[in-house]
Amino acid sequence: MQPIIECVPNFSEGRNLQTIKTITDAIETVEGIRLLDVDPGKATNRTVVTFVGSPDDVIEAAFRAIAKAAEVIDMRNHTGEHPRMGATDVCPLIPISGITMEETAEYAKKLAKRVAEELHIPTYLYEAAQSNPSRTNLSVIRGGEYEGFFEKIKQPEWAPDYGKPEMNATAGATVIGARDFLIAYNVNLNTKSTRIANRIAFDVREAGRVKREGNPYSGKIATDENGEAIRIPGKLKSVKAIGWCIEEYNMAQISMNLTNYKITPLHVAFEETRKAADERGVRVTGSELVGLIPLKPLLDAGKYFLEKQGMSAGVSESELVDCAIRSMGLNELGPFDPSKKIIEYLLRDDKQSRLVTMTVRGFVNETASDSAAPGGGSISALTGALGAALGTMVANLSAIKKGWEDRVGEFSPWAEQGQTLKDRLVAMVDEDTRAFDAIMTAFGLPKDTPDQVSIRKQAIQDASKYATEVPFRTMQTAFECLPLLKQMAEHGNPNSLSDVGVGALCIKTAVRGAWLNVLINAQGLSDKPWAENIVSEARALLAKNHAACDEIILGIEAKLGA
Repeated sequence: MQPIIECVPNFSEGRNLQTIKTITDAIETVEGIRLLDVDPGKATNRTVVTFVGSPDDVIEAAFRAIAKAAEVIDMRNHTGEHPRMGATDVCPLIPISGITMEETAEYAKKLAKRVAEELHIPTYLYEAAQSNPSRTNLSVIRGGEYEGFFEKIKQPEWAPDYGKPEMNATAGATVIGARDFLIAYNVNLNTKSTRIANRIAFDVREAGRVKREGNPYSGKIATDENGEAIRIPGKLKSVKAIGWCIEEYNMAQISMNLTNYKITPLHVAFEETRKAADERGVRVTGSELVGLIPLKPLLDAGKYFLEKQGMSAGVSESELVDCAIRSMGLNELGPFDPSKKIIEYLLRDDKQSRLVTMTVRGFVNETASDSAAPGGGSISALTGALGAALGTMVANLSAIKKGWEDRVGEFSPWAEQGQTLKDRLVAMVDEDTRAFDAIMTAFGLPKDTPDQVSIRKQAIQDASKYATEVPFRTMQTAFECLPLLKQMAEHGNPNSLSDVGVGALCIKTAVRGAWLNVLINAQGLSDKPWAENIVSEARALLAKNHAACDEIILGIEAKLGA
């Protein structure tokens, strides 16, 4: 999975739209960046920008934006309601997919160091990027704001993490860090009562409610020995919530911020809110996502609701997303379009998946045309995907077999594994063709001068290595499907034995076909030790796959009376 991070910088300008555009234009000069949202606020005189991309692209775009903000914003003239300390007040990086928080924090440090060294802006780290517990909280770091930082920065305990302890008079100081994705989420109620909505919000939010003597809603606030209000915590960690009534919808809502969906997943917030509403005689009618969401929370929700229904969760990604949408009523107030709400789908480049988006007839016709691609490598990957799909199908059929209701938990994990392998092999259909195209592009490079000849030669070698690695990964991934097929052959629905056998044959073909592509692409490599090593590994894998496939197929034939 391609690493994706989100960046949400806050700039101290919310009134001059041209200034804001100058900053966002700088962001969009980086190829591969997708600008998702620009939200200016006049009263706060502050703009929140959201963009996503690969880690290296994101920190480059963030640097250019911070540099441009320092150029066009003069903090000596800035006023606004929101606390701030610099032209770029805060710049969080958020892991979306394919990257850990720890890795994201390292990118934040890399960006902060460059900002301090090249732009001469004192820079602080916060949240996951900050190792000093007393300096992880943004509001604590920002205390004193721009005006107070000229003296604060000179205090040894408040020296910046990067840069000199001297305030930049025009750009101020900047805070850069790594944090979890925040999900803005509203749960709809069949009441217009803000009072009831607030009571439900207090039931579920982490902060809970203050404890009262006598009447739990209007009694005197109970205090401890220090005179501090005693609080009754709510059910959900990392959740902030409040109740309100939306006249436009003619209903009350629980408005929540899930500050860490890994601690409290989306479906857990929905379910606990539903339970709290039931206890107060109110029904949850649906819910609403504000802004964008990563794919994982919806996949987790779909899996949860399917398992709750006693069904296998080993279904396709689109089915999991659809189950989540329907189960939480995300389309009650308007259409929920996954292609516009899920970050990974917004970033999806259909040009990179040209083959797998074709119809079956279109793909076959394309293969049969006078174009060299798609060729044997892509067909091998597709054949492997079909083998994984057949194994997954049998796992799902076994999970719903009459009389096997108590075995859903046995087969569902196998189906989930099969879906993952199937998706990886499907992606390799287009990747193999892209690898071939890269070789053709390299051969097309100019060769009129010695330098051009050298560059062209190296490009051909690099492309040929890539074209050798791709079918080798196809071999590895297809081979990973065999435990699934073996399990289904021995313990799955006996009525589907022939399907398992065909799946094993597909895997056998996929691995041997990919092996041929490893051989042909390794032939022209000048790095002979590298070529010999990958061919040797591929040959060993081929032999193991051949034996394992034959064992499965012969076992099935024996069961079928051959």
